[in-house]
Amino acid sequence: MSASGGATKASLRRHFRALRQGLVERAQPAIEAQAQKQVTDLLADGRLLGLYCPLPGEINLLSLQNLLPGRLALPAITADPRDPSARLVYRPWRAGDPLGPDGCGIPAPLAGAGELPAQALGLLLVPALACDASGIRLGYGGGWYDRLRADPAWAQVPAVAVLPRGCRVERLPRDPWDVPLQGWLDEDGLAWLDW
Repeated sequence: MSASGGATKASLRRHFRALRQGLVERAQPAIEAQAQKQVTDLLADGRLLGLYCPLPGEINLLSLQNLLPGRLALPAITADPRDPSARLVYRPWRAGDPLGPDGCGIPAPLAGAGELPAQALGLLLVPALACDASGIRLGYGGGWYDRLRADPAWAQVPAVAVLPRGCRVERLPRDPWDVPLQGWLDEDGLAWLDW
């Protein structure tokens, strides 16, 4: 299925948010099981897994903390999105560490946790509304992950979309600033794109 045929990203976001909402409850156990089975083997010794604190309608993979204690990091937006200095960073996180709202109001590790360099992470799991066959991700429109991954150091960290298989499409609209992901994680497992 192609989702680009003249549709705007805004209309696609509305469509896939509603679609994903209907799929997540059924897909959650299978995607969580696939993540537990496959993700830990992908991390080199000492590298952290970049996870995310799930919003309503997103796949929740925080159970990976049981398999990777002390090896997780969560994203945080450093300031109000209208502040030109705002950016996405990763901070270390352990179960029980306090979380507070980041610049977008999403639960994230507190600033005192420190920021991690790209070299500290071995894989990023990124929530997505949709993802296409070339790795283009449809997110919420903030561009945070694209800006982060435009940095050459962060571009070296493999990143995959996390979403139900019903939210995968053949093609999404692509803007010049979109940075493709290396694959996706869904009910069928982890799929890597050939680069």
